[in-house]
Amino acid sequence: MNRAAYIMIGGFLGAGKSTTVGRLARFVTDRGKSVGLITNDQGSGLVDTRSLRHQGFAVEEIAGGCFCCRFDSLKDAAAKLDSASRPDVFLAEPVGSCTDLVATVSYPLRRLYGDRYSIAPLSVVLDPVRAGRVLELRPGRKFSNKVTYVYRKQLEEAQILVINKRDLLSDDEAQDLRQALETQYPGRRIFEVSARENEGLEPWFEALLAEEAPDEATMDIDYQLYGEGEALLGWLNATLRLESQRELDGNAWLHDLAARFQERLMALGAEVAHLKMTLAPSGAMKDLALVNLVNLDFVPEVGERLQAPLRRGQLVVNLRAEAAPEVLRQCLQEAVEATAEGAAPSSSGQGGVQLTLEHVESFRPGQPTPVHRDATPPHRATSREGLS
Repeated sequence: MNRAAYIMIGGFLGAGKSTTVGRLARFVTDRGKSVGLITNDQGSGLVDTRSLRHQGFAVEEIAGGCFCCRFDSLKDAAAKLDSASRPDVFLAEPVGSCTDLVATVSYPLRRLYGDRYSIAPLSVVLDPVRAGRVLELRPGRKFSNKVTYVYRKQLEEAQILVINKRDLLSDDEAQDLRQALETQYPGRRIFEVSARENEGLEPWFEALLAEEAPDEATMDIDYQLYGEGEALLGWLNATLRLESQRELDGNAWLHDLAARFQERLMALGAEVAHLKMTLAPSGAMKDLALVNLVNLDFVPEVGERLQAPLRRGQLVVNLRAEAAPEVLRQCLQEAVEATAEGAAPSSSGQGGVQLTLEHVESFRPGQPTPVHRDATPPHRATSREGLS
């Protein structure tokens, strides 16, 4: 029996995993292969899932915990995709605060289902600005030591390190970052890419489709410290219904809302990990605006744009930051109220917007408790379909 490729793309919040997964999914389909995507979060109502479905991909979402703690849900999600379209390639995007994925996901999958799946090397995607600060190559805002512990453990367990957003770096900065990674995490292959600009991706993608994960012992990890680091991060997911008195430039309005979030996060002293928002017109299946903020020092970035003004729509907000959940709720309330009133700073000059909260959840992640943990690699199956 030919085995499907199982590819997991990890990395910290805001690294650009979702954009990368979308690029890889398109790369696979352009080569005549079918693909199934599995997204993952501590909560529900993911911007990532909405965006990837908007691109036309089959997506299953696992909420309520990371892959390691929801292993049966991961298996069930793959089974649903398999029964619907029998994908040649499964692409899985774990929670951005999750680590120890080789021991708790890759090796158990191979041990239990090695006759079905060929497990690719674990790639960890990194934002070069945040990585430069964590590795002490440049000054700037940083997370606390316990959150940084989780970040560094992600780099340590990576079998492939991917410097994303290469377009943000000078050649000297890129060389410094590569050298630091090679020194502190020796033996990892390193790729430099820009998922947003669709540059440098093909060599990495070809490697993922052609190779299986190496046989090597897993890293040591302090689960108490890991859990304490995750618990310092606040999670907020919200869905709101938008109604405007007149035609609204949704792209400008969404960008303004992100700018107000940025103001309030800075005022409240919350270090942002990732703010993602989408705005979709009511009844429109193919139109979506998407904005990201991954660093309080930068301006929000528009990833996708609405094709036309709107009067009614749905706003989805995913915010992750090192702050208490109640602080994130306060930030949401203040940003929404200010934007609905059209207060400065606003480039769109459009007030008269009513927002109705339909769903909100805010919390800190619980202690990670993996279902399986294989410290050593299990037996490797031998049959494999060529996918490259």
